[in-house]
Amino acid sequence: MSNTCDETKCNGDCASCGGEGVTVTLTLDDDSTIECGIVGIFDADNKEYIALLPLDENGMNSDGEVYLYRYFKDAAGNPQLENIESDEEYEAASDAFDELLDSMEYDELVSENDLN
Repeated sequence: MSNTCDETKCNGDCASCGGEGVTVTLTLDDDSTIECGIVGIFDADNKEYIALLPLDENGMNSDGEVYLYRYFKDAAGNPQLENIESDEEYEAASDAFDELLDSMEYDELVSENDLN
């Protein structure tokens, strides 16, 4: 996994960067690559997960598909991803991601109301 964020200014919460310009390049099993925007890093059942939005060549996502991975940092502090292996773990991560989206929508709504 590589990323384009400025890790010298990173607080560990990719969502805090506003998501603009923060991407990772995933190498898939067939050795093809795909650029993904980081939606956020979140906790579920005492593990961290990351939600990635696959982007096309124009930096857009038209189908709304999101990839969920287990997220951690290795001994050198480099971000790493692992596949979620069980249905139960995926369900827990998916539920936590839904809560993250609900929180982001609420925060956006509150911010809009503050401007009015």
